[in-house]
Amino acid sequence: QVQVVESGGGLVQPGGSLRLSCAASGRIGSIWNMGWHRQAPGKQRELVADITSGGATFYPDIDSVKDRFTISRDNAKNTVYLQMNSLKPEDTAVYYCNVLIPDTGDDYWGQGTQVTVSS
Repeated sequence: QVQVVESGGGLVQPGGSLRLSCAASGRIGSIWNMGWHRQAPGKQRELVADITSGGATFYPDIDSVKDRFTISRDNAKNTVYLQMNSLKPEDTAVYYCNVLIPDTGDDYWGQGTQVTVSS
C-alpha cells in the first residue's frame, strides 16, 4: 500500500508564495509520476503540474501556472514539491497530490491541503 501526504497549505496574501510538499511512502518503486491537482469550490479538479521520477515536467496551459508554479522532486525522499509564486485569489483551492505507477496503473491520492489566497 502507498500513502500520500500533502502539507504546506495555508492562508497567503495575493502576490505571496507557498511551497507545498507531497510525500509518498510505501512501495512505489523507482518509476512513477507524481502530480499536483487543485479543486476550487464548485469546479472540477484540474491538473496543475506533473513530474516523472526521471525529472520530466508538464504544466497545463491554465492561469499562467507555468510562469508562476514550479514542480520539483527529491527521489531519495519520494517527495515532490510545488513552489507557488505570485499567488492570486483564483488559486484558492484544495490542492491534491497523486502518485501514478505506470507499470501497474495504480493511482494513489492524498487527502489534500487547503490553499487560500486572500487579503
